[in-house]
Amino acid sequence: MKLVHSQVLTGAEPDETAALADALHCLRVAVTLFDSAERLVFANQHFNYLFPSLPDRTELTGLSYEQLIRLEVAGGEIAAREAYDLPALIARRRAQFRDGEYRPLDVALADGRIVEIKARRTRTGGWIALWTDVTEARHAKSRLEDAVGLTAEAFAFYDKQDRLAVCNDGYAAFFGFTTADEIVGRTFADLMHGAKTSPRIAHTDPPDEWLARRMDVHSMPAGTMTIELTSGAAYLIRDRPTAEGGRVVVFTDVTDRRRVELAFEEQTRALAETRNEAERQASYLADLTRRFDEAEASADTTKTTLMRSMSHELKTPLNAIIGFSDLMLAMKGRLSEEQVQEYASLIHGGGRNLLRLINQILDLTKLSAGRYDLYRARIDAGGTLASVRTDHKARADARDISLDIDAMPGLIIDADENAFASILSHLVENAVTYTQEGGAVTLSARREGDHVCVCIADNGPGVAPEEIARILKPFEQGGRRIVDHATGAGLGLTLASALTEAHRGTLSIESAPGEGFQVTVALPASTF
Repeated sequence: MKLVHSQVLTGAEPDETAALADALHCLRVAVTLFDSAERLVFANQHFNYLFPSLPDRTELTGLSYEQLIRLEVAGGEIAAREAYDLPALIARRRAQFRDGEYRPLDVALADGRIVEIKARRTRTGGWIALWTDVTEARHAKSRLEDAVGLTAEAFAFYDKQDRLAVCNDGYAAFFGFTTADEIVGRTFADLMHGAKTSPRIAHTDPPDEWLARRMDVHSMPAGTMTIELTSGAAYLIRDRPTAEGGRVVVFTDVTDRRRVELAFEEQTRALAETRNEAERQASYLADLTRRFDEAEASADTTKTTLMRSMSHELKTPLNAIIGFSDLMLAMKGRLSEEQVQEYASLIHGGGRNLLRLINQILDLTKLSAGRYDLYRARIDAGGTLASVRTDHKARADARDISLDIDAMPGLIIDADENAFASILSHLVENAVTYTQEGGAVTLSARREGDHVCVCIADNGPGVAPEEIARILKPFEQGGRRIVDHATGAGLGLTLASALTEAHRGTLSIESAPGEGFQVTVALPASTF
């Protein structure tokens, strides 16, 4: 901490200022001081605990409040929904540094926490801001509000002092009031003393005995009792303690009339669901029959395509392996070292191509059967993209193709590292293969909402939009009436799409003749 700045703000002697700073560092609340120009003068140690990605608090001294906000967003501290419109976020945050603005501001963080910021003007013309983690309080309030909103009957929540904190209008009606606002803040005992003589309640016991029994139920770990109204309705009261030390009270209608109504409604709903299910089944059977007919009609074509593709892709590397190995045997002792090296390289390449094809077919078979095991881990999407770029850069350089990358930092996904790398490798290989010499391939990664999107784009010849669905199918390279954007047996795009779906992601393609080819893979971002 810069002592002189704190001394100017507090007007205290150096020893007193140091003691005050030590006390502020002990707080479980972040404390920040800004001068009249909104520049940071002091931040206690808890500020770095709230925002661990930021530099040490002492290095932040002198930065403006807007610069701090931008550092929070750049470090991935702020939730995506907050950071999406950065100018609006900055304006909303800076609005607290305004005379007469005393309302606290909640800021959602990327890790799920909620921080409440309170700002006040100092006597020297600057500002003091307190940052408090209110995650649990906000979640508890949200859960309570949801429960109140969904409750069909009466509902109430009492705090640790047994004062009514929240209830719905139905609960207020039991005590003769119209709205919940009229009774919020009253104690449970006061409300029950009024209820014991209420003309709406049909007391079967003397009022004092009823009150004593109701108070006993209110103190039990899981209290229940039934009350009857003069209208003939009956309600089951359930009274339970909360984790925060308060009590939750729920009224459930248990009258015979209500039971009959609920049973009738349930039967009506069940009949409607049965009818809808029957219609759905009929539609499903009709659709299934149509698909069987289409499958039977296309079976011969599929078999022919498969056999043609497999025959070509298996024979090509095998011919290279057998042909060059025969040549080496026939020319034994008469080949130069360079020729041996060349032929061995060709045999090795043919073997690798054959193994690659077999592995692709095996992977595709496992994916189709749902037996492909994914070993998920937290992966940096940008780092994997950079690694794949390195693997293909030599081949791109050989064809004078620029292989550029633009990836945001901190793009974490939960994925199988090998499978994710395989997806990107297939897509980059296709882009490099079918981009003309001297062209460009761009690799990029960004955050979009709850997903991380990785994009591989080239400026090659592209394909017609109506042909995109077809090139995603396996073994579709043979006889295609479009510019070829697949390699080998035509399994690269198919495998990339199937592996993406296995990760609960999506693969989309944008292309047009003469306008390049762009593939975007969107996978859910890590929530941890």
